[in-house]
Amino acid sequence: MSLKKSIFLTIPAIVFILDQLSKRYITSAFQLYESREIIPDFFQITYIQNKGAAFGILSGVDSPWVAPFFVAMTLLATGALLWLYYKASPKNVFLLFGLTLLLGGAMGNFADRLLLGSVVDFLDVHWKEHHWPAFNVADSAITVGIFLFVLDIFLGEHED
Repeated sequence: MSLKKSIFLTIPAIVFILDQLSKRYITSAFQLYESREIIPDFFQITYIQNKGAAFGILSGVDSPWVAPFFVAMTLLATGALLWLYYKASPKNVFLLFGLTLLLGGAMGNFADRLLLGSVVDFLDVHWKEHHWPAFNVADSAITVGIFLFVLDIFLGEHED
């Protein structure tokens, strides 16, 4: 099996499984909005449900079109990621890993939206009382995937 095919078959699955297992643990071990401090004044686990996009964007919008919008955007993004992956050269390792991290993260959050109607977030980084919006394993994979995608733009070998 080629490296490109191996990456495609393993990375999204690993991200999806880790994301879903961590979220199932949180929903079973925590009450909604419950927090447990891990590193004082810096990191805690806080169970929240995000009906919006990243950082709670659109979470306050009360419209029947929000959920179908997120479904449509996820399907479009997934199609674009698959197309980019198919077109990518096996030499572009940063790009391949980045796209598969993005795909695994998107699928993890998409599963939450379909099953729960919202995304489970629980990683809560803060400095004293100033909090970064809570996130999850899928969000972390998406962030690293975007970083690798951009890194490939600057460092990858590209055909003219």
